[in-house]
Amino acid sequence: MPNLKEVRLRIESVKSTQQITSAMKMVAASKLRRAQQAIVALRPYAVKMSGILQNLQQNLGEQAENPYITPKPVKKVLIVVLASNRGLCGAFNTNVIKAVKGLLETRFAGYYEHGNLGLLCAGKHATDFFVRRGYPVIERHDELFEKMSFEKIAPLARKLMDFYVKGEYDQIVMVYNQFKNAAVQLLVTEQLLPLPLPETTGTVSNVQADYIFEPGKKEILDEIIPKALTLQVYKAFIDSFASEQGARMTAMHQATDNAGELIKQLKLSYNKARQSAITNEIIEIVGGAEAQRG
Repeated sequence: MPNLKEVRLRIESVKSTQQITSAMKMVAASKLRRAQQAIVALRPYAVKMSGILQNLQQNLGEQAENPYITPKPVKKVLIVVLASNRGLCGAFNTNVIKAVKGLLETRFAGYYEHGNLGLLCAGKHATDFFVRRGYPVIERHDELFEKMSFEKIAPLARKLMDFYVKGEYDQIVMVYNQFKNAAVQLLVTEQLLPLPLPETTGTVSNVQADYIFEPGKKEILDEIIPKALTLQVYKAFIDSFASEQGARMTAMHQATDNAGELIKQLKLSYNKARQSAITNEIIEIVGGAEAQRG
């Protein structure tokens, strides 16, 4: 039978842990709401940007040439890895790391084995994992998830574009968690460069006459593509941040519920031990009284 004092101390310890997990759940929920608001605010802009690119591509046809959309023979590959700086978010970071390792073993195995692949990491958990194990991490940008903003992420997007235009890397992909809802995060591997233009549809061709391009279609395309790429990088960071908070909120909710169940079991164990102790005391008293009478 467990010691009453030990059980009581364990109940207090689990209650303290439950308060912490409950508080972390509320903090994650608050951060998630802000991230969701940012995603909702960004969506109309992203949709309109995609529509303009789609229309420009169809209008220009084969003339739609731009250094950011022109494919090159792939000799070097860069993988941009987005994880998190903090833990306690379930399998969020583990899934990202597994996905990147999978790419190195399959799709990009040849580039990795011949030293023609680099990793650019944002998020301490993934960065530390790959650095400690000797993976080719060329840069780390863990600070971008602290007080994240478009202004902080835009220089990184610019750097990635420079990597591609200057020929340092011929293909750049991003691995991150795409936000669906608080309980669901979709792990994606998304090509950033060369920028895949949206596929044209019949709907676009029907409204071509409604557009007047000034100063010209190609000039607008050259101006808008860097903005679209920056937007794509920023959206990936927001998605990853929202996914992290959703995963943490779910994990802390489960931890809080589990702590509640454990407290119930410990209280039951405590009450049984207390009842047994009282019964033993009564038996001893009765036994003593019987001995005195005898």
